[in-house]
Amino acid sequence: MPSSDAAPAQQERPESLLTVVIAFAANLLVAIAKTIASMLTGSASMVAEAAHSWADTGNEVFLLIAERRGARTRDERHPLGYGRETYIWSMFAAFGLFTAGAVVSIWHGITELGDTGPAEDVLLNYVVLAIAFCLEGTSFLQAYRQAHGAATKRRVPVLRHVLQSSNPTLRAVFAEDAAALVGLVIAFLGVFLHQVTGLAVFDALGSIAVGVLLGVVAVVLIDRNRRFLLGESTSPELENAVLVELLRRDQVERVTYLHLEFVGPSRVYLVAAVDLTGNENEEHVAVRLREVEESLESSQYIEEAVLTLSQPGDRSLVPTADEVPEVVRDGTVEDVAAGGAGTLRAG
Repeated sequence: MPSSDAAPAQQERPESLLTVVIAFAANLLVAIAKTIASMLTGSASMVAEAAHSWADTGNEVFLLIAERRGARTRDERHPLGYGRETYIWSMFAAFGLFTAGAVVSIWHGITELGDTGPAEDVLLNYVVLAIAFCLEGTSFLQAYRQAHGAATKRRVPVLRHVLQSSNPTLRAVFAEDAAALVGLVIAFLGVFLHQVTGLAVFDALGSIAVGVLLGVVAVVLIDRNRRFLLGESTSPELENAVLVELLRRDQVERVTYLHLEFVGPSRVYLVAAVDLTGNENEEHVAVRLREVEESLESSQYIEEAVLTLSQPGDRSLVPTADEVPEVVRDGTVEDVAAGGAGTLRAG
């Protein structure tokens, strides 16, 4: 595979790291501001938002660890690399969002349901919420920009790419920032309704609503990481792209079996049965098979390739040209390597 093909995959990790760093800085500043506002005003919605932001800040630390530990190259103890460790630390982050964010917000909202006090210092709440919206929006725009670029290359909607992507840090930051923006709107409504009606129940309900929102997001993130840890199959478009890449090689006459499994963000384990050109003896065939395997493993997105010989009567797999994005037909297979959550399909 041409060395230039690895460029998109090599660029993805630094971009993901930048996305996490921006999210960490934004959440830390927002968490401090919300905490001060909640202490001065006693607003239940602001307490929930402060818990939300501190949970997000802590989660970004987990995601930074995920990026660092998951980038290590494979060794004798881990022949398929350390990519799955990214999903483990992302799972910790999702649990943190559920416990420190969702549970605390819901519990605090329930305890404040009986409060009858009037709204105080609401202007400070509004100012902090506005600042938080700007900071969270900046972080979300970075995550959206990264997701939009990858989704455009795959020719799929942004939300679909985020949900299916094998990159858990992108999905976590995108989901957390989107939830943060929605949570800010909920908190604003809780504070505003408390102010205009004098009923503190609206503020408490705002806290509960923020907690429920965080709980839903956390469950989705936990489930997606769980699926990748179990060994989720890749998307049909990636399977088709790899099939095209295999058949492009002069040594390969046909492919009769293909299995791809994610072992980390944009990194797959490949098993295939192929029929080589010519009719050489067993010794030469073994050498040629290994040459093809090594050429595949030189790609940034294939962690390990295992090839075996097809049986004479096996059915050949045929690529579906209309399912291969233009960038893949041009040779840039890695542009679709981030896609996941598909079923194995033979052309």
